[in-house]
Amino acid sequence: MKAAEPAKAAAKKAPATPAKAAKTAPARLAKPAKPESHLSMVRRARRINRELAEVYPYAHPELDFRNPFELLVATVLSAQTTDLRVNQTTPALFAAYPTPEDLAAADPEAVEQLIRPTGFFRAKTKSIMGLAAALRDDFGGNVPGRLDDLVKLPGVGRKTANVVLGNAFGVPGITVDTHFGRLVRRWKWTDEEDPVKVEAVVAEIFPKSEWTMLSHRVVFHGRRICHARKPACGACPIAPLCPAYGEGETDPEKAKKLLKYEKGGFPGQRLSPPPDYPGLPAPPLAAG
Repeated sequence: MKAAEPAKAAAKKAPATPAKAAKTAPARLAKPAKPESHLSMVRRARRINRELAEVYPYAHPELDFRNPFELLVATVLSAQTTDLRVNQTTPALFAAYPTPEDLAAADPEAVEQLIRPTGFFRAKTKSIMGLAAALRDDFGGNVPGRLDDLVKLPGVGRKTANVVLGNAFGVPGITVDTHFGRLVRRWKWTDEEDPVKVEAVVAEIFPKSEWTMLSHRVVFHGRRICHARKPACGACPIAPLCPAYGEGETDPEKAKKLLKYEKGGFPGQRLSPPPDYPGLPAPPLAAG
């Protein structure tokens, strides 16, 4: 019995084990992550743009068009529908009404039937016939190359105007659609929701020469990888730069199955894509 007493004493003097020490040591508060400075955000944003330029060297407007008038009408029709559906619809429309003068003089019911697949066809008919009449009456049948003139046309806002300016006239513009707005907020470039405010913030981050192609790259990424409901985080080439990494599927093999269009081996949205597009052309309406 007495021989056990030294052992008991030693046990009392022995230092606490790591597990016991963890219970008795005062809790240490984790240091909060240092907020990203504006300069760091700008550098990260520009690096994302450079990375996307390597991922999508073929980025382009995903509406089929042959001239500014066709792009203007197609962009108005693209509201609340996909570019694919517009591209499948416009060949018949432009075959019947190739000029603003032709469309302005058309029978509204005939136009409605042609653009019905794009949805909201009555309101869209009013818009495209109204802008065609304005082009005929106020601009000699030509699409103006100034934002201030474009936004005065029926159904034309800043987004549509910037699409036309950037892709038909080579005038730099930032196109803030739902994909663009979603991604720039995920990337913490801005927390603004209003498209005009988003455009203004992003315009301060990038040189003007980058605006049009930046828009294409961001939209391409949003459509192919960084989806609204389930981003393919595990297959994202800019994951190390993304503050929102982990919102979507992080397993690489599962993420690959979420990729769309050429990234997933499927047709793109254009029936007549640019020569450097690596994916498959979209099928015409009858085959869709």
